[in-house]
Formats: sequence, C-alpha cells, structure tokens
Amino acid sequence: MPSRHPQAPLWHGPLLLEDAAAARASVVGMLTTYRRRRQLARVEPGDGSALPELRVWHLFTRTRFGLDLEGHRFDVDVRYGADPNTGHGVARLYRDRVQVARSRLPATFVVPGGVVELAEDEHGLKRVAHVAHDGTERTLDPHPSTLEGRRARFGRRFPVASRGLGVLAVLLVVVCGAIELAHAAQSVTRNPEIAARIGTITLPHTLSAGWLTAIGIVGALTATERALTLRGRLVGRRG
Repeated sequence: MPSRHPQAPLWHGPLLLEDAAAARASVVGMLTTYRRRRQLARVEPGDGSALPELRVWHLFTRTRFGLDLEGHRFDVDVRYGADPNTGHGVARLYRDRVQVARSRLPATFVVPGGVVELAEDEHGLKRVAHVAHDGTERTLDPHPSTLEGRRARFGRRFPVASRGLGVLAVLLVVVCGAIELAHAAQSVTRNPEIAARIGTITLPHTLSAGWLTAIGIVGALTATERALTLRGRLVGRRG
C-alpha cells in the first residue's frame, strides 16, 4: 500500500551547503564577538602623554601605524615584548598625538566608525586593521620610519623587485621549514620505542648543526620579511 505521508527528499545539496555556510558564518561571528569583548576588557585609559618620536634605534623594538578618521589622526604605537607578565607587545592608541588608551597584544581599540584590531606573532605584527561597523576592513598605514614603512616604500618604488623578493622569501620559508622538519623527524625516529612502532627515517644526507643553524636563521629572516608586509597587504599601498 502506498504510504500516507510523502517521503522527504533524500538530498538537498544546495540547501545543505547554504545551511553549512550560514552555520559556519554564525560560529565565526560569535567567536569574533567573544574575542573582541575579551580584548576590549583589557584596554586601559591612556595617560594623556604626547606621542614619542621614533628613532633609528627603535627599528627592532617599536613600530607605528596610523589612519585619519572623522577629522582626527589616530596612531597606534607598539612596543614589542613590553608586557612584563606575558612578554607580549604593548600597544598605545593616540588621538591627535595624545595617548588615549593602552593594551597588551592582541588588542582591540574603539575608534570612530568601528575598531582597530592588532595581533602579533613571533616575527612581528600580523594584523593592524580598522574594522568598520559594516565589517569592511582597512589596513593602517605604516609610519615611514618603521621597518614596515621602509618595506612598503621599497615595494612602491620597485614593484617588480619587491614581488620577486616576496616570491623568493616564500620559497625559502617553505624549503627551510621542510629541511628542518625532515631532520627533526629523523632525530625523533632514532628513539627505539618510536622506531619499533613506525620505523626509522634516514635522510640521504644529514646536515651538520652549523648548517641547520644557518638554515634556521635564513628561515627566520625570510619569515620576518613576510611579516613586514603583513602577509603582503602593505606592499603596493598608495601613500
């Protein structure tokens, strides 16, 4: 006998994909809101001091980014490793060269039209963006005296060389990482217990400690070069 109830379709391909995308966007939105609230809770009022000048000896310890909003100039001055408790960088927000807020990284500051978000990794800043209320993002402009500003200026003056340098840096990061990973795997599988489980890995040629140190330094330098462009977003910006 035919069923009294119509059978539901077995497959809703497009609908399932749309539902999954909507669910993923909802989860990302909730995580972003939670992260932003935590970071906003850490923000402390500024002390009203004036924006200090950048000197040559600050190249590797400080950086600065800025943007203009509603007739005011906002600058974010970052000092790497300045937080005594965590070792993270400390960011200070200045409005028209007067300090109005401070926070350790990662940080979120409320500014006209949205927020400024900052995050770092072991090679420097990886995110310095103004996020508007409608979700649009804009990377802040690096100060010309900072390493990021000098790298951005090089990218504008020599775009072809800059792109070539970026490609070379990415290749070196991948190659250096692969070499270090292969040697680490070889060292780990020399352990008898691990070797009994998965076997051993033997490289055709094992590099000396000196070569591995040199490769590690090259990898760190090339990763830093990529960090100076904030993953390439600063290169080619119009100043």
